[in-house]
Amino acid sequence: MTSARILFIVDAGPEVGGGHVMRSLTLARALEEKGASFAFLAPPEVGAILEAFAPDVPRLPVASTTPKALMGGLVAQLFDAFVFDHYRLSYADQRGMAGSRPALVIDDLADRPLNADLILDSGPARRASDYEGLHDGARLLLGPAYAPVRPEFAQFRERALARRGQPVRRIMVSMGLTDVGGATSRVVERLRFRAGDLPLDIVLGAEAPSLGGLTRVARRDPRLVLHVDAQDMGKLTLAADIAIGAAGSSMWERCVLGLPSLVVILAENQRAAAAALVERGAVLAVDASADDFEAQFDRALMRLLTDAELRMALAAASAQVCDGRGAERVAEAFLRLIAERTPA
Repeated sequence: MTSARILFIVDAGPEVGGGHVMRSLTLARALEEKGASFAFLAPPEVGAILEAFAPDVPRLPVASTTPKALMGGLVAQLFDAFVFDHYRLSYADQRGMAGSRPALVIDDLADRPLNADLILDSGPARRASDYEGLHDGARLLLGPAYAPVRPEFAQFRERALARRGQPVRRIMVSMGLTDVGGATSRVVERLRFRAGDLPLDIVLGAEAPSLGGLTRVARRDPRLVLHVDAQDMGKLTLAADIAIGAAGSSMWERCVLGLPSLVVILAENQRAAAAALVERGAVLAVDASADDFEAQFDRALMRLLTDAELRMALAAASAQVCDGRGAERVAEAFLRLIAERTPA
């Protein structure tokens, strides 16, 4: 157990999504379980997500997610260690905030120097050599075994895997809280005319650009069930027989429960992870930016709907990717480091 005080500095917004906040919040809860305390620097974009999913979390309000605003809102002496999940912060920014205190950086890019004692990158294709020259002797926590997944997914894992292989009776659509580029509407529009009478559980955030239009559609199409700022993602994932989802951090949640999935690549930083899971036979994937996206999507969807053997193969392969206990492993490693760095 520890009494370490840890500050989370994360990014969020319409362009970068809400995944930074959700995975950092999962790690924060795991650290809290082991006796640490935490707070978030909270610009409005981050604060809105915390208000919806964790209104009890201590926050230090700041004006925006820019490095200058974050630095201005920092009260560094209140904290013993730092977690950064923010692609736009440079080495100098991170160093200026954390100083010599222990720092963990959650990253997916391996494209810039990092001021880190620990680097967490859960990408399935990530190698230590990708970070060569980008850190000063940091320990690397690489691969989906370290993916911060909410604890309810591990709790539902056995039940979920036992029910895979059933006919498709329910589809989950989860394109990310911030619904980058209105991707949810784009996907649902194709599903409505290709999924027969199957119910569609559609997960999105309160500020998602697709919400207004989908709310109107749902009034006349009883198959659509909207889950706004869903608090029960574990149960929704357990209940689904297939999923259409973004290729972001929610991929690991679906893998934990072995949910056969068609993932949609919405951003460049999602491409490598999606490709690695396709290579393992764990997901089907399509690229939202492809000229023939609609045709690719339709073909993949029909395979997922009609091929029971494919669904079983996807379920088995995806369940091997991660077990849902990554946050616990990362919390243990970070608290051990903090203890080693704390004077007796």
